Amino acid sequence: MGQAPWTTEIDEWYRSQIIYSGSSFTVRTKGGRSMVNDPMLSVTWYGAVAYCNWRSQQLGKQPCYDSATLEPIYPLPNGVRLATEAEWEYAARGGLNGKRFPWGDTITHSHANYYSYWSGGHYSYDVSPTNGCHPTWNDGVYPYTSPAGSFPANGYGLYDMAGNVWEWCNDWYGSYSSGSQTNPTGPTDGWSRVLRGGYWSTLAYYCRVAYRYYIRPGNRDYTIGFRVALDL
Repeated sequence: MGQAPWTTEIDEWYRSQIIYSGSSFTVRTKGGRSMVNDPMLSVTWYGAVAYCNWRSQQLGKQPCYDSATLEPIYPLPNGVRLATEAEWEYAARGGLNGKRFPWGDTITHSHANYYSYWSGGHYSYDVSPTNGCHPTWNDGVYPYTSPAGSFPANGYGLYDMAGNVWEWCNDWYGSYSSGSQTNPTGPTDGWSRVLRGGYWSTLAYYCRVAYRYYIRPGNRDYTIGFRVALDL
């Protein structure tokens, strides 16, 4: 039997933008555009923390994840790691407490790479003059990611804390505690890890800094990436 006609297309959706030729790594191009400055995607939580351990070793830091299980080591050492969910939200807010987004309470395509659906009347705070996926990055070839720094930074100088790709956090997903906590590290176990931030084809609602999403750590998708944290 021949290969189903959609198989190759779906494989393309889930492929990393990094290609290994057997001797070296290169970054893919898409529609003639280099993806070298776009976010890493199609990576599992385990792949993200494996990178963190490798980067820690390059910097002479103590790895934050057990080399055998890839589970976090507590208390977290001083190496490169994924941000905890609490750290991620604090960083995403950029010093603006009580706001929906890193820059304020409304969102447009001048702020972030997301799917605007204002014509459907879904969200009053989505006030983008352009509808659908971002017109600059919707080139007809998935994924519609944008290079880092394409939009203004938040108050802490951080880019793309809303939209572009979901970002893995260190924590297991679980309910928030009803009591006050300072810099919590999340539940001690679970079945899914936290994702934050929304992505290039998600609606404004999911790009809010308070929105929490989750997925099994072994899953990967062309909407999921990560960013790293390092204690100074």
